[in-house]
Amino acid sequence: MKSEKEKMLAGELYFSGDQSLIDDRLMARMLTSEYNTTRAIEEEEREEILKRLIVVKGDAKIQPPFYCDYGYNIEVGENFYANFSCTILDVNRVIIGDNVMFGPNVQVYTATHPLDPEERIKGLESSKPITIGDNVWIGGGAIILPGVTIGKNTTIGAGSVVTKDIPENVFAGGNPCKIIKKL
Repeated sequence: MKSEKEKMLAGELYFSGDQSLIDDRLMARMLTSEYNTTRAIEEEEREEILKRLIVVKGDAKIQPPFYCDYGYNIEVGENFYANFSCTILDVNRVIIGDNVMFGPNVQVYTATHPLDPEERIKGLESSKPITIGDNVWIGGGAIILPGVTIGKNTTIGAGSVVTKDIPENVFAGGNPCKIIKKL
């Protein structure tokens, strides 16, 4: 029988009130709180906290405040930068490539909920992974929804709501986000 965490990562319905998941979220809240209260000159402290929270494959800079559900499901490549108020709801894997930049207030949501109100009332949720390729720039206030893949060398315009996959080498924007031009 699968644990609730295994169901969560498999994209199946799972119970978010499971004690082990509550404990994991609490640990992430403690680490993000610690991270968010560091002073601007405490770069080494920020780097150490970030490495305890998420999988960092290279140099990563995230301007506080930063919020996430678990942290351990987030993997960032070399030269990652996120401006102020980034939120990543990582109940599933979020893989971010090299040389990726997020503007302020970017939101990345792997979490989704059943449309059936009876299932929602029971506290059941599900999730879909998100992948962001190398050399991607996501403009401020953009929202990336569950299950989306953004191809390499792509720019997402500010305020966009990305509801489906976006290919590589394009500029896309709007709500819902659509290709505006090939790069």
